[in-house]
Amino acid sequence: MPHAAKWLSSFSLVVLAASAQVAVAAKSIMLPPSGDNQACTVTQGIGIVRVSVAYSSPNVHAPDGHDRKGHIWGELVPYGLADLGYNGCTQCPWRGGANENTVFTVSHPVKIEGRPLPAGSYGLHFIPGKDEWVVIFSKDYKAWGSFWYDPAMDQLRVTVKPAPCEYHEWLTYDFTERETDHATVALRWENLEIPIRITVDDIVAVYVDNLKDEFRNAQAFEWQNYVDAATYCLGQKSHLDQGLLWAQEAVSRPGNGVANFQTLTTLAQLQIANGRKDDGMKTYDRALALPGTTPLDIHGVARALQGAGDNDGAKRMFQLNAKRFPNQWPVNLGLARASAIDGDYAAAVALARKAMPQAPDPGSKKNLENLIQQWTSAAAAAKK
Repeated sequence: MPHAAKWLSSFSLVVLAASAQVAVAAKSIMLPPSGDNQACTVTQGIGIVRVSVAYSSPNVHAPDGHDRKGHIWGELVPYGLADLGYNGCTQCPWRGGANENTVFTVSHPVKIEGRPLPAGSYGLHFIPGKDEWVVIFSKDYKAWGSFWYDPAMDQLRVTVKPAPCEYHEWLTYDFTERETDHATVALRWENLEIPIRITVDDIVAVYVDNLKDEFRNAQAFEWQNYVDAATYCLGQKSHLDQGLLWAQEAVSRPGNGVANFQTLTTLAQLQIANGRKDDGMKTYDRALALPGTTPLDIHGVARALQGAGDNDGAKRMFQLNAKRFPNQWPVNLGLARASAIDGDYAAAVALARKAMPQAPDPGSKKNLENLIQQWTSAAAAAKK
């Protein structure tokens, strides 16, 4: 073949290939959604767990304006499995919306109506019924509607009860219950809702696992983050062994740990919470010996011990504060609390009255007034 002919032939192949690529790239253009059923996504947090439903929303009035109220359930949306008349799907569920799959996505493992569902995205389908509905989570979430539904792809099926609700012109997914460890998402259309309960068995474990991941990153370079993580475990009274490890890191992590009042008192609390009271009290003493320790610091330690049920330790700290910072705020308040621990409410009232002129703000004064009233009543009751 002459050189020119070879060049033209090669050029033609390149043009044809480029044209094919352009055709593939340009095959999809932006037009209104099928049936004017607008796309919508709703997302809800359960702690750091994220749950979302992406769907296309039909309305009760048909695209031609025909009012279909009273003809949605059991007619437009048939009860049971249906023959969709396409792709050979003769026993098909409903897609829970319009157009493509309704997609249910969850960032962490959860339970649906008490049954486990792994993290991931799922095609959300329904088998409607007058008295109960079957909710299907399919691992195939990229299909168009239910035309390609395959029961072999089911990840989970649960049964729920429909309920009446206020009128909804557009099919909507709402989170009708939103708590720290559970939520309920409901499909609502016309005057019917289908509630689906989502629970997280151990939300604290979810946070702890996430914190472990975060401490593999830049968060590991700040001692304050370890204090916050340890304090979270302490406040939840859960994963206390892990909280202790984080408290130790805050104090002594090479290059980042700092032995200051906050880190040491946090470590002391976690040591005590893990059954190591002697170590905890030694760590408290170490914190109290730091330069710059204030009466408020010592009072805070005493109150923490009192809150943990260690009244003897609390009294020791209240009395230590009185020796180190006599007649300063809030020393007399601490001594009043120590007297109340011993049941000497008359002495508690007298010390609280002595503390009143030292109170630095209206909130502190109000707190003292409440304590005086409480201890006065307790003293009167003790005399009866």
